Amino acid sequence: MPTIHFDGPVLSVDQKRSLVHGMTQAASQALGIPMAAFNVVLDEHEYSNMGVGGELLTESPYWQQYKES
Repeated sequence: MPTIHFDGPVLSVDQKRSLVHGMTQAASQALGIPMAAFNVVLDEHEYSNMGVGGELLTESPYWQQYKES
């Protein structure tokens, strides 16, 4: 059973639902394996637990860009 892992920010239930479906559908189409065969694991992290460019994301120059997206 293939497993898809996602590491990212905390998501709403609607975002999770959409992400799980979209990733499963894309992998199923690409590999020719039924969607029911896939597992998806979402690992959510607070922004203060992420780093970019050697700094905490929330303290980096890129934080404003991330907040706006």
